[in-house]
Amino acid sequence: MSKKKIIRVRDVMKTDFHTIDGNCTITEAIHLMKQKKTSVLFVNKFHENDEYGVINAGIIARLVLAEERSADRVNVYEINEKPLISVNPDMDIRYCSRLFARYDLMRSPVIENNEIIGVISPVQLVLEGLCGLSDN
Repeated sequence: MSKKKIIRVRDVMKTDFHTIDGNCTITEAIHLMKQKKTSVLFVNKFHENDEYGVINAGIIARLVLAEERSADRVNVYEINEKPLISVNPDMDIRYCSRLFARYDLMRSPVIENNEIIGVISPVQLVLEGLCGLSDN
């Protein structure tokens, strides 16, 4: 009987992610998104008992643009989604994929020692992970 190859989240996660302070305005968040060429920013914790949040272009469109709110007068903490479902870097990608399917996730921070060390999405799970599983 052959042993199944295990690929961990840490093996396929992206380490290129960006964070923002919750006190920043949406205008500042949009400028950072444009500068970093991303549509997703993780929101830093305010204190050690806080949780990470996330803000993306869809959230901004839904809660600022569609509601005709001023991007200069809305702070990131007011509209960020929090808490997030996070993933352990040592999780098998098969279980990570099941988690994503169960909760209809598009991305998740990878957290180790209470710090974000990466981000994982179905793209990495399929393109990096599935390819690695078939290389047995």
